[in-house]
Amino acid sequence: MDEMIVQINGAVKHPVMIDPGVWIFDERRLDMDTVFDQPESSQKERDFSAMGKAFDEQRMQGAGPQSNQNKVTISKKDLTEKSLGIGLKPFFHNAEPEPDAAYVHLVQDQPEEDIILPLEEAMEGIAAFSHKGSPLKEDGPLHFYYRDGSNRTSPVTRVKGFTLLKEK
Repeated sequence: MDEMIVQINGAVKHPVMIDPGVWIFDERRLDMDTVFDQPESSQKERDFSAMGKAFDEQRMQGAGPQSNQNKVTISKKDLTEKSLGIGLKPFFHNAEPEPDAAYVHLVQDQPEEDIILPLEEAMEGIAAFSHKGSPLKEDGPLHFYYRDGSNRTSPVTRVKGFTLLKEK
């Protein structure tokens, strides 16, 4: 299996396998150089604005046949210069945690210690997947950041998966 694939498994209805390499095309990507400098409300406003814009565009075009016409918009600068991440909440929601899932074990390659977080705290986290335009091959595939940026200078590195647990 490719070492860049990340799994969400454990106490979930649907185990999820993710390739962080495709997140560069995801509209929800975050600029890791500025994400912690913006107030939380700013991120929510940006998400709501994007949803509203998509709704308005669809309404103006009228109902049509369903298709997967993803509009990929990314600049060359994002690809080659930016450090990018993505919020983890949608991926945990897709995995559908079991009702009694309470914790998340951050599965690491060569862990110094086991890191187990409350489910809500892990869901609010941000997964960085590139640094200055390059995938995190040396100490990746992901770096985990707390939403508040408290580990901004020392993220959890070598994260290769998330295992949901019912107890610590």
